[in-house]
Amino acid sequence: MDNFIFQNPTKIIFGKGAENGVGKEISNYSKKILLLYGGGSIKKTGLYDKVITSLSGEEIEYIELSGVKPNPRLSLVQEGIKICRENDINFILAIGGGSVIDSAKAIAFGVPYEGDVWDLFLGKAVVAKALPLGTILTIPAAGSESSTGCVITNEEGGYKRAVNSELIYPRFSILNPELAFTLPKYQVACGVTDILAHLMERYFTNTKNVELMDRLIESTMKTVINNIPIILEQNDNYEAWSEVMWSGTIAHNNLLNTGRVGDWASHDIEHELSGIYDVAHGAGLAVVFPAWMKYVYKQDVERFAQFAVRVWNVENEFWSAERTALEGIKKLQNFLKSIEMPSNLTELGIHDDKLEEMADKCTNSDTTKVGNFVKLGKIDVLNVLKLAK
Repeated sequence: MDNFIFQNPTKIIFGKGAENGVGKEISNYSKKILLLYGGGSIKKTGLYDKVITSLSGEEIEYIELSGVKPNPRLSLVQEGIKICRENDINFILAIGGGSVIDSAKAIAFGVPYEGDVWDLFLGKAVVAKALPLGTILTIPAAGSESSTGCVITNEEGGYKRAVNSELIYPRFSILNPELAFTLPKYQVACGVTDILAHLMERYFTNTKNVELMDRLIESTMKTVINNIPIILEQNDNYEAWSEVMWSGTIAHNNLLNTGRVGDWASHDIEHELSGIYDVAHGAGLAVVFPAWMKYVYKQDVERFAQFAVRVWNVENEFWSAERTALEGIKKLQNFLKSIEMPSNLTELGIHDDKLEEMADKCTNSDTTKVGNFVKLGKIDVLNVLKLAK
């Protein structure tokens, strides 16, 4: 196990009706906020009215910015920065899933930054200050409600890039599983795939003697796998949603990073898919992750075999480690197919003409290696994409 420091300052407020107390939570920080959300779903479900009532009860002034899209756009972030600066806003409330929360984070560190906020995504500068923010989670998936991460797409060039900073941990996040009851099945499946991907990125490590974290990651994966069929049949099953929503948070709040170095190549590769083609992040991961596994499993066949046995219940008494490992990858693919996730790039509408461009952008023309379990250059990324065809 590697040395580590773990600290997560996000206050989690979990349970039925938790959103009704959002005004009181914000009153600890500000009386004037940016209210950020996506489309009209929060108005149809009544969540918007609950939030406004809570804000009004604490005499909190708000300015709204809606229209956040999946694979959140830089242009909306820039609009949010402008609104905050012009109106002296010093707190952001994000209502939604990862796209809304990531947009809020980018606005939060973009307001005090004097240059172009995209500089921070290109590594030309680092986050030095950020406005405080809070969240009301409606889509369990990205884990952004208590993470250091933020991913934004620049429409010019189709670049999707990330920033990580401890300054963008939300001050609080409200998690009420009831708020996920109205999600379409496809969105549910994409979210679950994203959660599993966050867990698998951490699981496949070269660090030895990490049994505790292995077991925690495995149990979280099994919890998601066990509960998603229930949700897809009964979208208003509070107990099943509770398991999945909390698993999504735990999967990405950095606890499961401790003592180990994860991989993250699959996320880097998928960002090129969704950056250019605007595919759902979870759907892209459903295609990329099994392909990555097939490309790198020989790096540590025993770990892949362990994944197969402990997570997918593969019986390996009479099998070789390699056959067990491959069976685990197959079980993962079958599970993803069972929840109607795509199996290949063709199903995503992605064809051969852009594969080399995506590999080139992912690795900065082979000057950057992505991943840690196996470091991948441009040719490696291209080979993974070919396996995903």
